[in-house]
Amino acid sequence: MISITIPIYNEHGAIEALFAKIKVVMDRLGRPYEVIFVNDGSTDGSAAILDGLAARNPEAKVVHFRRNFGQTAAMMAGFDHASGSVIIPMDGDYQNDPEDIPKMLAKLEEGYDVCSGWRRDRQDNALQRNLPSMMANKLISRISGVRLHDFGCSLKAYRAEVVKDVRLYGEMHRFLPIYAKWHGARITEIPVNHFARTTGNSKYGLERVLKVVLDLVTVKFLDKYMMKPMYLFGFWGFIFFVASLLFVVWTFVMRTRGYYYTQTPLPMMAVFSFMTGMICVLMGLLAEMITRTFHESQNKSIYLVKETRNFTAR
Repeated sequence: MISITIPIYNEHGAIEALFAKIKVVMDRLGRPYEVIFVNDGSTDGSAAILDGLAARNPEAKVVHFRRNFGQTAAMMAGFDHASGSVIIPMDGDYQNDPEDIPKMLAKLEEGYDVCSGWRRDRQDNALQRNLPSMMANKLISRISGVRLHDFGCSLKAYRAEVVKDVRLYGEMHRFLPIYAKWHGARITEIPVNHFARTTGNSKYGLERVLKVVLDLVTVKFLDKYMMKPMYLFGFWGFIFFVASLLFVVWTFVMRTRGYYYTQTPLPMMAVFSFMTGMICVLMGLLAEMITRTFHESQNKSIYLVKETRNFTAR
């Protein structure tokens, strides 16, 4: 069974055409499949279109959220409801090409656990989307050690066992290959088609670059310090102790030369500004750990399902 998961948020103009193309490709492939649409609180009539598809096509399954929870939550819901041995997420705006699915499945049959799509000829705004994406991809690849050209491409193929136990929060879906790598997965990448958007509006702007950088800091922290956070906190604690000692020594040196350390507020302001910045960063990382512990210890979901279509009782 192949599970194709598609987050939907206000994409009513693309849903039926996308499903029709998927159906042609998968019927030609001749393997059992399901298409799981996750309606992430759409307000444009997408819900009615999805229900209509589910009524006419048993392989089309729908998960309706009670409100908008974001792409990561929608992708996580697709994984949770998938029953296939291979899971293929893709965007709902019809910018991904279903014709690339057989090529990805062929790569998995070669022994890989993850096949990632690379939008080499990306049909988006060069300045607003392509350039920031290229810079972010290079940064992620360098820091994470996972050599991919396009972490942001939703079209990927995963063996189910690689992603079923992964819990995603915030906007971490773009880092799934990194999580898979932590689990020992073999990862490859192939160029895929990318179409220009013809319906709806893009849900992302330049502010996404900042989110990617902050999420990358979190991922790097989880990679190196999730199981030993004291190494990080202890290191910075040691730095601050050394800095404190140096400031004390500097104070005595200045006093012997006839100066008072308190004569200017600038050194103190610099110290407090630096410490405040570091405390904010460390508190942010600590909050990430607390959030994950909260969700996983209570098995608390990051989304709320209103109703579903074509799913058997579990």
